Amino acid sequence: MVKNVGKVLWLVLLCVLVGTLISAAWAQEKTIAMLTPYLASVTTNQMIKAFEEEAKKKGWNVITIDTKGDFAALASRMEDMIARKVDAIVLGMADPVQLKDQIKKANEANIPVLGGDAGWIPGVACNVTSNNYVMSAMMTTYLFNAIGLEGNIVVFTHRPHHGVRKRTRILEAILEENPNIKVITEHHVQVPGPIEDARKAMESILIANPQPGSIKAVWAAWDEPAIGATQAIIAAGREKEIVVAGIDGTSQAIELIKKGSPLIATVSQDFVAMAKILVEQLERIFAGQAPTSIEIYAPSELITRESLE
Repeated sequence: MVKNVGKVLWLVLLCVLVGTLISAAWAQEKTIAMLTPYLASVTTNQMIKAFEEEAKKKGWNVITIDTKGDFAALASRMEDMIARKVDAIVLGMADPVQLKDQIKKANEANIPVLGGDAGWIPGVACNVTSNNYVMSAMMTTYLFNAIGLEGNIVVFTHRPHHGVRKRTRILEAILEENPNIKVITEHHVQVPGPIEDARKAMESILIANPQPGSIKAVWAAWDEPAIGATQAIIAAGREKEIVVAGIDGTSQAIELIKKGSPLIATVSQDFVAMAKILVEQLERIFAGQAPTSIEIYAPSELITRESLE
């Protein structure tokens, strides 16, 4: 009788243990929707791939959706993910201002929305990014000093992206303090295909401004248009009179800086660190805790020929 009681107790304990393990396993099985209009971008792709790898380590399932620059499609696909009742939504460099209604619907469905270099608005649990104001100040002042604080410049932007918008606003503030620097053209870079679009635009700008010294610098909000502009400048044989700067710290940009091309500076962003921070914040949220902050910055650093030497 005693032996039978002992066996029963062991069976009960075993069932409890198995049940606990199964519950823990189920608790870890989360589905996160990663939504982006910019997967073709080198840096967006880098961050999302790193996020997918980090999420996989946690046993999470990531559904990555790319709408190739189509924000209307992005809103529709976000609503699909809300209807599917995913455990969380991450906006991969997607402007939350254009997704206000969908973010509200996600909040009402108790689905947390996070930003991966996407900007913050009410309804977004947290946004993990770089300090775009600081990066722009570093790059812009370096570029302006390189041209002696005077001359005509060309600007490449993409204002729908929160980071580019912030960088451009810092550019505008610094321009107000430097009246001898004039913007002769601001070009909205098409995405996908930013390198090609910037190269073609720069070719046209150079043709329209053929005199030596008519353009002294190109301010690019990120590296891909900086690379495209650099290619056009070299092809036109004007690499000794025009300098270029960008932001991101991509390997292609760094290589051009090393080679002594017109591209003289970039600011590195740690997109892998952003991905890891996103996963950490999701873990907190899944555990019932608040994010550590509504906006969290990964480190960034100015890269120039001097720093590379």
